[in-house]
Amino acid sequence: MKKALLAAALTAMMTTTALAENIGVSIARFDDNFLTVMRNGMTEHAKTLDGVDLQVEDARDDVARQLDQVKNFVASGVDAIIVNIVDTSAGAAMSAAAGKVPLIYVNREPDNVNDLPDTQAFVASNEIESGTLAAFEACKMLRAEGKAGGAKGYMLMGQLSNQAAIQRSKDVEDVIGMDMCNFITLIDKQTAEWSRDKAQDLMTNWLSAGEDFDVVFANNDEMAIGAIQAMKASGVDMKKVVVTGVDATQDALLSMQAGDLDVTVFQDANGQGAGSVDTALKLVKGEKVDKKVYIPFQLVLPSNVGDFLSKN
Repeated sequence: MKKALLAAALTAMMTTTALAENIGVSIARFDDNFLTVMRNGMTEHAKTLDGVDLQVEDARDDVARQLDQVKNFVASGVDAIIVNIVDTSAGAAMSAAAGKVPLIYVNREPDNVNDLPDTQAFVASNEIESGTLAAFEACKMLRAEGKAGGAKGYMLMGQLSNQAAIQRSKDVEDVIGMDMCNFITLIDKQTAEWSRDKAQDLMTNWLSAGEDFDVVFANNDEMAIGAIQAMKASGVDMKKVVVTGVDATQDALLSMQAGDLDVTVFQDANGQGAGSVDTALKLVKGEKVDKKVYIPFQLVLPSNVGDFLSKN
């Protein structure tokens, strides 16, 4: 009887092990508000799935460290890997390191996205939408304020090694190149590397130049908030400046409610996190998935900000 019970227990353990899916996750950096929400979206979603275990590591914005993490995941025998890539130009190296292990890129588009093998995919939102939605809304706001005769502004860009920063910046320039919006001129554009503190320092430097401006385009909310902090510290009337961001983080939504941030674009961090896990599991099972899985951006304004407060 005891032998039968022991055999049954061992069989159950072996069955559980066989069904378990171990996923290695490398996040570009843990000290980023948006990526924290995305990471939490992954882990919370995994808790709702039987037998799915995530091993999440911080790449600390270091490409070499992230590549080592991918190699270590492979060596440890994980079933799939999820990568929020540090440098989007390192896609080919990451893909090669994963080998036959299913690999999902999340949020940041690798440079080899159009050449991914059948065991790899990309889950994110289409960055052409993000910067375009924000910049076009700013254009409309400036026109409504009677500034169609000429307006000036600054642009805060993310890390230029990142595809999202490049695309969002291009989106702004494409919009202000349109007939409807070509009254807007950029005084300067510089990277603040997605950082609130660096954006605050950069905006302070621009303010010291004493040039009048009407709009600040920021590639993400953290930089928009940093710029707002610098402007408020210098006594700028926020009602006279249009400020845009991207991501619709909690801090950004609160800033909008306070009347400081004018436009942001909701990027579904939870949805991307959960979607990357689901896509990884499909690839582990040998199912076919789209190479690019897009989760739509949504425009956020003071008129609908309340709808998004609970989403991040």
